[in-house]
Amino acid sequence: MSAALLEVKDLLMQFQGLTALDRVSFVMERGSITSLMGPNGAGKTTLFNCVTGMYRPTGGLVHFDGQDITARPAHVVSRHGIARTFQNLALFAGLSVIDNLMVGTYLQGSSGLLQGAFLTRQARKEQREGLQAAYTVLDYLGLSETAHLLPGELPYGRQKQLEFGRALMQKAKLVLLDEPMAGMSSAEKDAMVALIKRVRSEMGVSFLLVEHDVPVIMDISDKIVVLDFGKKIAEGTSDQVQNDPAVIAAYLGA
Repeated sequence: MSAALLEVKDLLMQFQGLTALDRVSFVMERGSITSLMGPNGAGKTTLFNCVTGMYRPTGGLVHFDGQDITARPAHVVSRHGIARTFQNLALFAGLSVIDNLMVGTYLQGSSGLLQGAFLTRQARKEQREGLQAAYTVLDYLGLSETAHLLPGELPYGRQKQLEFGRALMQKAKLVLLDEPMAGMSSAEKDAMVALIKRVRSEMGVSFLLVEHDVPVIMDISDKIVVLDFGKKIAEGTSDQVQNDPAVIAAYLGA
């Protein structure tokens, strides 16, 4: 089996003449934690949206686990084994914690809308299995006691962990985390870093991160890809990237 899990080749994304991504290429190894760095507007979230099927790229290729997923719809990409979290929390405020996790099982099920409406045997079986999996994930996150609370009743850091847990419910091979540390205290960041490393180690999940907290990125990443104005300007380990003149110029000015 190839070590490459995600391959982005010459990815181009243009919006009415504005080039958000300019022929970006990189390879992400299976089982790795890879991070995207760059100033605001560098193209990081646009790249996430192209990989996950929310945008149809203008050009280039996205290969995942040996298959071409370029421009495939988001629900198809998810079924291939890619999940994501968002920069701004995308939890369902009116659903309980456990029901928010259950949403993550939807794309893994085989029963359709009609079966779900009439609670067929298959639909009931999938519901039981999903509920059991949701409680397992809650226990893994240390959130068991919050199952019947609303997300808004949790501290912000716990809400971010809940969204992380919903991605795990999709049984993904790759999870894209869009600023998972944003708005967190130092202690909450430490807890999230530990959780990401633990899931990678124990479940074999790979992670692609967008994060502005440079010390966190330097600590957690196997590889870092740096973007600036839609172009890739550097790629390598933490040591290689933080000493790269192009990266220093992008963050501090030439």
